[in-house]
Amino acid sequence: MWLDLFRKRKFGIKEYLSWLSRQDGNITLFHHIKAKEAHYGSFGDLDPEIVFSLRKRGIERLYSHQSRAFSLASKGKDIVVVTPTASGKTLCYNLPVLNSIAKNKSGAALYLFPTKALAQDQLSELRELSGLIKNDIKSFTYDGDTPSPKRKEIKGKVNILITNPDMLNTSILPHHSSWADFFKNLNFIVVDELHTYRGVLGSHLANLFIRLLRICKYYGSDPVFICCSATIANPAEHARMLTGRPAQLISENGAPSAQKEIVIYNPKMVDTQKNIRRSSLYEAGKLAYKAISYNISSILFTRSRINSELLLKSITEQLSKDGKDTNAISGYRSGYLPAKRRETEKNLRSGVLRSVISTNALELGIDIGSLDLVLIHGFPRSIASTWQQIGRAGRRNSLSAAIIIPSNQPLDQFFAKKPNWLLEASPETARINPSNPYIRLEHIKCSIFEIPFGANETFGGENISYILEFLFEHGMLDTCGDSIDRTYSWNSLEYPAASFSIRSASGGKYTIFDVTESQKPL
Repeated sequence: MWLDLFRKRKFGIKEYLSWLSRQDGNITLFHHIKAKEAHYGSFGDLDPEIVFSLRKRGIERLYSHQSRAFSLASKGKDIVVVTPTASGKTLCYNLPVLNSIAKNKSGAALYLFPTKALAQDQLSELRELSGLIKNDIKSFTYDGDTPSPKRKEIKGKVNILITNPDMLNTSILPHHSSWADFFKNLNFIVVDELHTYRGVLGSHLANLFIRLLRICKYYGSDPVFICCSATIANPAEHARMLTGRPAQLISENGAPSAQKEIVIYNPKMVDTQKNIRRSSLYEAGKLAYKAISYNISSILFTRSRINSELLLKSITEQLSKDGKDTNAISGYRSGYLPAKRRETEKNLRSGVLRSVISTNALELGIDIGSLDLVLIHGFPRSIASTWQQIGRAGRRNSLSAAIIIPSNQPLDQFFAKKPNWLLEASPETARINPSNPYIRLEHIKCSIFEIPFGANETFGGENISYILEFLFEHGMLDTCGDSIDRTYSWNSLEYPAASFSIRSASGGKYTIFDVTESQKPL
């Protein structure tokens, strides 16, 4: 095969950057990040079987942030871990969870991820780590793809339930009685990718946690929150707003990192009077093709699905034209079948793929191994996302690079002309509004359906007696007892969680009609 022969000619990032410097584009930033040594902590009272499992995987010591996270969480402290991509955040929650279950085989934990792909990725990691522990730790994903027979099986014997907020809202909390053993033994709630829960989704999740903790209290458990986040301006505050409880911040990264170059490569100006530059899409494709030619493992981020498909088609055609292996590159975005995405992740980790063209679907923490190069076509729409994508490049002991190719849009050109702004700007603040009346009312109704409310009971610390009376007067609730000891209960078999989406502030549903064909609904 051509690829096998070509891989013997290994070019590195230095050669690639040297080639880039000879191109006719304008390099407006060439920023060097120095290598950083590791800082370690102890295993503490981690179960010997787990220590053995870690050592089988080549982990002889914990990084300092992992050790501190394990220590605090094991002592019942809520924590929020904020360290860069590929710093080993996964162990920050897996270790205290597995250690707890190793001591008590009926112990349970709830893992929440924003996407199915992240949940599946975590399941593989978790089963590999727990495979050598004597206690048979049962971990399962539970999402919309889980078949009904499997769901019944999971409810009866799960230790670690890996799911998403949507399933928590519509399938788990409304039917908590069928999860009674799980909630009774729930010791940890893990919230990964905390920074993604902002705006409407974050506001819904904060209310979901009020419902969840109310159910936990009903079954006599008081779980610890372990949150992990990419860099945002207010991680501790955001965790408190989401969970309703203060969390200790762990932000000192103990993981090592090698040298990295951050480059902004602005396409050549082709018409100064009209302010027209060469196509950034063309330049991104050229840089990605050269990376494959140099046998450099890379990922090219672009902002839209159509751009990802255009780039993939263009590069594949060029590889074919030059007689090179077209299997060296693949696409990755939402819309691909799950099996296709899993195959791409696996092939990128193993080195079968040398390059992948992706939307921001690979920005989150899916394990794709260590890459030499990240290409970013067009600035992501936030500082946090930019650094998240830059963080995808980096091996422990060798130079890596991240190259941003701005489009001709004004915001992109602002960054190109003022590159230090990117280096100096603080990441965005995550904002939510759990008290939004449209959102809160829906969750109050759900909570009443789940467990009847007492007249003096609060919801997230808020007195809601006037809401209870309002719902009662509108025929949604039944009551029993006098005005002091009154209890309100839902009076319908239909559960209210089915009537709204946690990814929208409005409960309205719309039907789209094709007016060209007899008003046919789509």
